[in-house]
Amino acid sequence: MSNRRSLPYVADSSIYFNRIRGLGNAVYLDSGRPLCPYGRFDIIAAAPAEQVQFSVDATNGDNPFDQLRALSSRYAFELETDPNLPFQGGLIGHFSYDLGRALESMPDSAQKDTRYPDMVVGVYLWAVVVDHHLERCTLVAAEGTEKSVDNLQLDQIEALLTTERNDNSQFALTGQFHSNVSENEYHSALKKIDDYIHAGDCYQVNFAQRFSSGYKGDPWAAYQQLRKAAPVPYAAYIETEHGAILSLSPEQFLEVKDNKVTTKPIKGTRPRSADKTEDAALKEELRSSTKDRAENLMIVDLLRNDLSKACELGTVKVPRLFAVESYRNVHHLVTTVTGELDKNFSEIDLLEHCFPGGSITGAPKIRAMEIIDELEPHRRSVYCGSIGYISFCGQMDTSITIRTLLCEDNKIHCWAGGGIVADSVSDMEYEETYNKVNNLLQALENTLS
Repeated sequence: MSNRRSLPYVADSSIYFNRIRGLGNAVYLDSGRPLCPYGRFDIIAAAPAEQVQFSVDATNGDNPFDQLRALSSRYAFELETDPNLPFQGGLIGHFSYDLGRALESMPDSAQKDTRYPDMVVGVYLWAVVVDHHLERCTLVAAEGTEKSVDNLQLDQIEALLTTERNDNSQFALTGQFHSNVSENEYHSALKKIDDYIHAGDCYQVNFAQRFSSGYKGDPWAAYQQLRKAAPVPYAAYIETEHGAILSLSPEQFLEVKDNKVTTKPIKGTRPRSADKTEDAALKEELRSSTKDRAENLMIVDLLRNDLSKACELGTVKVPRLFAVESYRNVHHLVTTVTGELDKNFSEIDLLEHCFPGGSITGAPKIRAMEIIDELEPHRRSVYCGSIGYISFCGQMDTSITIRTLLCEDNKIHCWAGGGIVADSVSDMEYEETYNKVNNLLQALENTLS
């Protein structure tokens, strides 16, 4: 069972997050409303009952997903699925790209220069769920065991949520963003990828560069600026003792709803234009691009294979191929892949079998990851990992953490990359990385005095 209390509906749920973030380890899964048309639910929680942290370099061959399974098994709630309430208590957290090193034997060329854990996942027994379709806001708590949230705790949380709180947080960069690769180094890396492709090592490699700066102030203030500059359906803001993750991702990784698995890889990007005619032409150019469709299809085949490891035989389908979705600053080519979760596998098993997401590695996955480690100067950390929830009611939804920033020790990092294939043009790929994050970098560089 779950205990449910109605709260006043707000179109901008960041108000509610601001009121409870002081409880610690606060998480905000943000659908980008009211500016983004694609999202529906926001999920806000804090003060987890229990938390696990995992860093690949601090373990001796342990599997992080075994830790998740053990954590989940300690909480046995029997909750009914409700399509209008996808989260009724459960696990919420982040899974860094580098967790792949715990699953596969990887080289160790890329420098690790952040201390942020590769996984932090908490058990959140209560949450605020905002449904923007029904214009409904619910404070929900799992109940029915000795680990339930009692009514006194809910009274205190409800009192916080309904008490106005001024937000005086401020944020400012201390310098402009700079990349960890020069333009010449970028083109040299793409030449090496092209050599690998023509040698038959791989078909596609997702190569990224990282932009870094210093900052002072509160990352929450930065996130509020960014969510206005880039409203997207899979955004997230997470605070821990180690720092903050600011994710402005448009890409879904894995969703499980009524045992139906869905993934929506993005491959193919064009910038938006303020001129309607030019913008429509850019959209049509993306829709009809042979190169982008081929790039998209390679990843779709990879994801079909990944999903088949945990889905019922013969259920993996592609109901929507090469659809164009338009966001504030870019058009994206998006495909939908679905399947039915095998009854012998859990949502955590599915996440493990598909991790990291194929849309941000390349194909074949393991060889692409080896090349990424060779050519990218620094480890990816939270970039190209995942953020999301696994609810006690059996639903799961996770993102691919592209357009994601990490704040740690007064340093801020932002990554951008793209899939490189045989007919990629190096200059165009370089420009595309900037198209993807320019609005984020510029929004924060506006804070420079």
